Amino acid sequence: MGIDPPGSTNEHRDLESDMRGSIEFELTRRGVLAGTAAAVAATGMPSGVGAQEAAGPETPVMSKVSLKVNGQGHALELDARTSLLDLLREHLHLTGTKKGCDHGQCGACTVIVDGRRINACLTLAIMHEGGDVITIEGLGTPDNLHPMQAAFVKYDGYQCGYCTPGQICSAVAVLDEIKAGIPSHVGASLTEQPEATATEMRERMSGNICRCGAYSNIAEAMADVAGRTA
Repeated sequence: MGIDPPGSTNEHRDLESDMRGSIEFELTRRGVLAGTAAAVAATGMPSGVGAQEAAGPETPVMSKVSLKVNGQGHALELDARTSLLDLLREHLHLTGTKKGCDHGQCGACTVIVDGRRINACLTLAIMHEGGDVITIEGLGTPDNLHPMQAAFVKYDGYQCGYCTPGQICSAVAVLDEIKAGIPSHVGASLTEQPEATATEMRERMSGNICRCGAYSNIAEAMADVAGRTA
C-alpha cells in the first residue's frame, strides 16, 4: 500500500472524517450535560411547583388572631405565615423589638410571652392566640423606666443599642426564671434552687449576642437589679 502524498484527496477525506467525529462527540457530550442538568433541576424542584407557577402567585391563607400586647388587646387578620416579630413590627409598629439574624441566633428579637422569654422571629403569631406579650415598649417609658432599663443606663449596658431591647427583655425574664426556681446547666443538680450568681446570669444570657461586646456592663446591670455583685 502506497503512502498518499501531502494534499492528496485521501488525506482530505481522512481530515473531514476526523472533524465530523469530533463534532459529533462534542454534540453528544453537550447533550448529556444538558440532560443531566435538567434532571438535577427537576429532582430538586418541589412537587407542584409547575402547577403553582401556571396558576399565578400563591394566595395567602388568612387567619384571625387575638392577643394582648403591652396590656392592650389586638384582634388582627394575618397571613398564617406571619411571625410574631413581623406582627409586632409591621402590623403594630412596635419597632423597639429588632430583627437581627431572623434565625433565632442573636436574641435581638427577644420578647416576653406569658411570662417567658422567646425569640419572636421563630414563632408564628397565630400560635399565641390569647397570649400576653410584653415588648421593650411595655416595660417602661422614658419618664418611668423599668429598673432593668435604668440599670442599663447606669452601667452603660449598651453601645450601638441595636441588641439592647432584646437584652433587657431577656435580663428581666432571667431574674424571674431564677426566682421561679427554673433550673439551668450551671447548678450541680437540676433540682436545686438556682441563685442569681454572676455565673448563673451569664449562662442564661448566653443566647443574647452583643456585637459591641458590652457583656461585662450588662452583667453589672443585672447584678445591680438582682442585689448581687457581678
